[in-house]
Amino acid sequence: MCGRYGRRGDKQRIAEWMQTHNTNVFDEIDDTYLAPSYNVAPQSFQPVVRLNRETSERELTIMRWGLVPFWSKDGKASFSTINAKSETVATCPTFREAWKQRRCLVPADWFYEWQKTDEKNKQPFAIAEKDDAMFAFAGLWEIWKDKATGHKLRTYTILTTDPNEAMEPIHNRMPVILHPRDYERWLAPADPAHPPIDLLKPFPAEEMKVWKVGKAVGNTRNNDPSLIEPLKNDKTGSLLPRFG
Repeated sequence: MCGRYGRRGDKQRIAEWMQTHNTNVFDEIDDTYLAPSYNVAPQSFQPVVRLNRETSERELTIMRWGLVPFWSKDGKASFSTINAKSETVATCPTFREAWKQRRCLVPADWFYEWQKTDEKNKQPFAIAEKDDAMFAFAGLWEIWKDKATGHKLRTYTILTTDPNEAMEPIHNRMPVILHPRDYERWLAPADPAHPPIDLLKPFPAEEMKVWKVGKAVGNTRNNDPSLIEPLKNDKTGSLLPRFG
């Protein structure tokens, strides 16, 4: 699963990652949502990229992490909707309509995962691309409308898949990370005969780096660069293969 991630992005960096130099696309977004976040947690509002329905161009918008299906009665998301399993996304009632027509990119620079070391302890790790490039999780988005007030809530989820060789010692799932060459296909309206199911696969382990971090990341109130610093004086050892 993917329950926590981080992002260094500012307007310029996200614009370059979106492959647009038009920073005017951010004019209607509060800058606080685009500030770096070192401990992105479920239920927080984060930048997400989707296709504009009128222009078919990439647009940045703000959504809440934890998908609420359009048919929800109360607009509440459970913890289980922060992720969608690739194996069942096309058939699961919560995600299948979004899978068909509402796919998105979730910008990130790293994500966190916890390795169980014994019955009472877990060791947090940070995982990123080797070159520290901003990347995209494969995501789905949805709109829920409050019938009483007309208020619309936009939410998203991150897809997960089997772990690669770097992630397997840590956890039995990992988020789906897309290569830039696949962004266009992922965002495009689905062809029912050729859905992009083949993109839902583990990211190559040799293109990633993994390092231990301190346990402060476990508290969502902590949000500063120190969270991703490699753990000092580490004498615990690791089951990890040598990547990064």
